[in-house]
Amino acid sequence: MIHTTNDWDWPISASNQKHNERVALLRQIPYELTAPIEPEPMVVRHGQGKALSVNISSGGMLLVMEQAPGIEQVLKVHVPTPTSLAETPTLAEVRWTRKIPFAVCTSSG
Repeated sequence: MIHTTNDWDWPISASNQKHNERVALLRQIPYELTAPIEPEPMVVRHGQGKALSVNISSGGMLLVMEQAPGIEQVLKVHVPTPTSLAETPTLAEVRWTRKIPFAVCTSSG
């Protein structure tokens, strides 16, 4: 697959948000999809899986997932705590998604 510059052409807008409170959090995060707030015909209604968290702040969490949920999709994410024996289940609403332009490579033989 050949990628063009448009694959990474994400809009950047001015924001008054302060992101200095973000903390890197590279962990596997279990999640469960629930029904979205506003039903959309092409959105997965239920399911579960594991995502990779990238960072976390008081305003949210950045996750990398195999398949993008719909905007306003509600997820139950199991946020890790300082002890590896506990996780805090938390409801989260999807605010935005972006496709990461990576090709799937297959090998033959």
